[in-house]
Amino acid sequence: MRKEIETREDIELLVNRFYEKVIQDGSIGFIFNDVAKVNWEKHLPIMYNFFENLLFYTGSYVGNPMELHRHISRKLPLTNEHFQRWETLFCQTVDELFTGEKAELAKQRALSISTVMKIKILDASAAGRIF
Repeated sequence: MRKEIETREDIELLVNRFYEKVIQDGSIGFIFNDVAKVNWEKHLPIMYNFFENLLFYTGSYVGNPMELHRHISRKLPLTNEHFQRWETLFCQTVDELFTGEKAELAKQRALSISTVMKIKILDASAAGRIF
């Protein structure tokens, strides 16, 4: 039964389920596993803080996601399809687990952030200036 996103535990469930899908995904899993070589024990708590801050304005996230994604794109040029797959998996996971205002806000904010990253990374890549 789906419910509203109300607590940090809800965010942890969302993030964990989402990244379980990402890791196994044939389109983008290799980016996390082989290219970025994500340390999941370290990465997941950062993502909990990131999404908790996005939804509840806790101030718990500190970081620069744009620079991290630029670094990854230097190793393997990220494509529009990579971003679209990430967006699809994220929205599917939210819809499977949650409903309500915060669920819609989570999808909206994630899509907005993805769009900005896509524009900055893909435009910079096309212009030959990934930094």
